[in-house]
Amino acid sequence: MTAVLVAHGTRKSSGVQMVGELADRVSAQLRQPVRVAFVDVLGPTPAEVLRGVDGPAVLVPAFLSSGYHVRKDIPEHVEASGHADVTVTAALGPCPQMVQVMVERLLESGWHPGDSVVMAAAGTSDPDAQRDLRVTATLLSAAIGSRVELAYAATGEPRVADAVAQLRGRGARRVVVASYLLADGLFQDRLRDSGADVVSAPLGLHPGTVRLITNRFRRARVSRDSWSLTGAHRR
Repeated sequence: MTAVLVAHGTRKSSGVQMVGELADRVSAQLRQPVRVAFVDVLGPTPAEVLRGVDGPAVLVPAFLSSGYHVRKDIPEHVEASGHADVTVTAALGPCPQMVQVMVERLLESGWHPGDSVVMAAAGTSDPDAQRDLRVTATLLSAAIGSRVELAYAATGEPRVADAVAQLRGRGARRVVVASYLLADGLFQDRLRDSGADVVSAPLGLHPGTVRLITNRFRRARVSRDSWSLTGAHRR
């Protein structure tokens, strides 16, 4: 089984390096190489990676919601590759594991109960992805025991800086931004420039994220092996 981690892509070298390091950490736990592909900004694309491999392949979308890239771009790349045996897993969110990673990042950043929190996502115009983000914000609110405001670094309203300003206007003493981004890059820079007192780190290299991606690969492999034993054909 060829393992492929599919990420968005960024022009910022530190973000590209973070995705590569994430793949290396997953590879160490999975005990096999993990290739990296990108759907935007840079390559190789999933189609290019798949054209270069033989045998079954599993693609894990390194996206925090099931938006356009997951539902449309990745399937189109799989189709364009001509590869006959590809399994694409679910995106990384929404799920309790990623919420727990956010909570731990908040604690690392210096968040304290009583701080006002903005959960900052990249943003999307996709209704399914918007729903995923609202679910995640609700789960985070429950996890920390106080209301979390959802805001966006790019597409959608309110923007992160506006949400921070609104909370200050309501009398918030400290505002903390919980990054719901996988890797460093332009969007994380926008969170840092939002005027918040504290901004948590991206989620990509947290051990919980590594475990979740590793488990996605393992479950897909077990599922495929089970189908093979029954004589079923996966495409």
